[in-house]
Parts: sequence; C-alpha cells; structure tokens
Amino acid sequence: MEKFSTVIIGGGAAGIAAAISAKRRGQSVVICDRMPKLGKKILASGNGRCNLLNEKLDESFYNPSSRPLVRSIFEKFGKEEIKLLFKELGLQTYSEDGRIFPRTNQSSSVMKVLEMELARLSMPIELNFEVKSISHSRGLFTVAAKGGRSIECEKLVVAAGGRSYPALGSDGSCYKMVENLGHKIVEPVPAAVPLVLKERLCHVLQGQKIAASVKAIINQRTACEANGDLLFTNYGLSGTAILDVSEEISIAINRQKVRDVLLSVDMVPFMDKDALKLEISKRIKDRWKAEDLLAGVLPNKFHFAFEDKEIGSDAGKITDAVKSRIFKVVETKRWNEADFTAGGIDVKYVKPGTMESTVVKGLYFAREMIDVCGKRGGYNLAWAWASGFTAGQTT
Repeated sequence: MEKFSTVIIGGGAAGIAAAISAKRRGQSVVICDRMPKLGKKILASGNGRCNLLNEKLDESFYNPSSRPLVRSIFEKFGKEEIKLLFKELGLQTYSEDGRIFPRTNQSSSVMKVLEMELARLSMPIELNFEVKSISHSRGLFTVAAKGGRSIECEKLVVAAGGRSYPALGSDGSCYKMVENLGHKIVEPVPAAVPLVLKERLCHVLQGQKIAASVKAIINQRTACEANGDLLFTNYGLSGTAILDVSEEISIAINRQKVRDVLLSVDMVPFMDKDALKLEISKRIKDRWKAEDLLAGVLPNKFHFAFEDKEIGSDAGKITDAVKSRIFKVVETKRWNEADFTAGGIDVKYVKPGTMESTVVKGLYFAREMIDVCGKRGGYNLAWAWASGFTAGQTT
C-alpha cells in the first residue's frame, strides 16, 4: 500500500489548489480523481471562459448558515490572495462588471497554468481512481478505490465536489463516506437550475428571451428576487433571473417538500405599472388592434400569448398580465442541468479558518463537500480556490 503524508480526493479547482498549497509546504501529496483527466469542471466553467472570482468577494454572497465559515477563510485567503496566486502562475486576468476572467477568455488557459505548476512540483496524480471507502484508525486514513488500489495517509483532504454535472466528475458519492465518519449531511439539492412549470405561456413563447424581474414566493412570502434574462422553454423557465432565485426554490421543493411555490414575473421592468397602463390605455383609445397593444414593449410573439378573452382590451388586465404574471413552480430540473450544489457537510462540523473536521483530526474538506453555496458570478470558484488552498496548507 502506498503512503503519503497528504491525500487529496478530487482533481477539480479545490483539489488542485489544496494539492499545490500542501506540496509547497513540503508535504508528500497525491491527487486522486475518478476521471481520466483533471479539471473537467474548470474547463466547463463560465461557458468555457472560467469566471475565476469576483471583485466584490465577501461572505454576504453565500447562504446565511455558511457565512461565518466563509468569512474565516477569506480572511486568510481572499480576493487578493487568489489574484496573486494566478498572477504568480503566469495567468493574465481582467475584470468585466466585477467578474474576473483569464485575459484569453479560455478556461483552458487556467488549466494550463495549474497543470504547469503541478508538473513543476512533481505532483503524483492517480486518475481513474474511484473511491469506494474511507477508513480511519490510529491516526491514519486508508482511501480504497474500486479495482483494489489503496493509499494511506496522515492527512486527508476531501474535495470531491457536489452532485451537479456528474458527467464532469463529481457525483456526491463521498457524502455518505464522510457521514459514516460522524458528520451530518444537509441534503444536497440542485442550485442555479432551470424551473419546471405547466404553463401554456411557456409553450407558446418557447425560445423567447426577455429582460425581466422575478420574485420567488414560497408559502405566500417573498423569499428572494432577481433581475436578468428570462428564457421561455418547452418545460418552463430558465435564464439568469431564474437561476438566481432557484436555490431557495430548490431547497423548498426538493428538501423541505413545500408545494406552495410561485414565481411573480415582471416582463416589463423598464416601465412602472402606471406608465405601462397609461401607454396601453392610449393605444386602446387610438383604436390599435388587440394584437398590437404590446408592440414595441415586448417582442411581437407575445401577442399570441395574451389572446385571452378575460384580458381582452382591458388596459388594467393587460398591465397585470405582463407586470405581475404568476407562475406555479412544479419542480426543478435535475443534477445534469444544475450549475451548483446546495447542501453537503453541515458547516458546524468544519473548523473556521482551517477547514478541518471537528470530529476527525487530520480530515479536511473543501468546495461543494460542505454546505456552502455562493451566488453566480465567480463566487463558487472563489470558494473552491480559497477553501482548497486553506485546507491544503494547514498541518
């Protein structure tokens, strides 16, 4: 059986960051990954551009229960440290509306500089290493893979990722293993995920994208809201505005089994209600055709969507239909279409400032293994770099 001082489970952003920081501190390190190549999710992130982090990086962009832990890590390895890490690796970056990207706009450039650093450090890498069990006895961990391979270590960093996009490497299989070691798991659910609705409007308008303002209403209370793109699909709704309110909706539907989940959508956020009603009233008075009453305000396709006898040519009803349209959410799309995972190891089982387990000495966690979920815009990758680097350098 091979022995290392540190084993990293997971060859994504957090795992690579952990391996680099551990190796730089003189630890003997190996990365174990179930895929035939490292960094599949890095290559896919940011639509292939890799949104590394955000200029506005603090704990307020993460789920409330995780914020003390996130703050403790960013105080040690935050925005400036992440930027310096990549600068030292030779990656040129730039900021676009606060989001930081590689200057090349290619995630492959990020992977290239990381692979170069791993090579410089002579980092051992075990690919196609699918972990089947983790055991701990007398201060040593044994990590066993399917196929019979096993590795022993004094320090174990589990950065195996959540359940989103399992084809890219992480399927959540390590949750059960760390639960067996005494950790509570908050049920993982899809986040940043499209929503499923049974609405005629979605079928009529499928493929149409507009700018909108969206509110998630859970048990008759507004849970969150967002502005952005709204995309009508054959199954329901997607787009950035939907992704940005989907975490709270997914937790309610998939974890808490709530059924009273609605969306209130303002399809004309650039006009207030009174102004829109006045404009439509003027058009009605000027005898515009019913199918033209929204012309120039919404795309032409929308007149088909509001051929409703109850709405007719009533300015108030038409205004309500586009300014506060209510949709009932049936369910969310599943893991193959979720950008992130909400859930994982309860943050109470992770030591602030170190990422070490509170119940097993020498066991560390990073990224989506923990119940930490950030907003879109580079926050989740920033958490991966920061939590991974911190977990790796702690001894």
